[in-house]
Amino acid sequence: MKKKKFTETQIVAILKQYEAGREAMDVCREYGISKATLFNWRKKYSGMEATHLKELKALKDENHRLKQMYAELSLDYRLAKEIIEKKL
Repeated sequence: MKKKKFTETQIVAILKQYEAGREAMDVCREYGISKATLFNWRKKYSGMEATHLKELKALKDENHRLKQMYAELSLDYRLAKEIIEKKL
């Protein structure tokens, strides 16, 4: 079975339909998702708006960038430490 990929804004729109009073099975049937997927999305994205999602994505991107910077600096430090120890 082919896996569908929904964007976060689409997921929030689907959840808003569910929260507005539509039956879970109706929403799942319309979008071709399982009930478990709907409830997992609800657990992860409940109460979020599009602006919150943009902020969350920006924070995730910044976190990823900072982790990469830390990894590079850690390697540079380790390399410099090995060079200094060999010279002594």
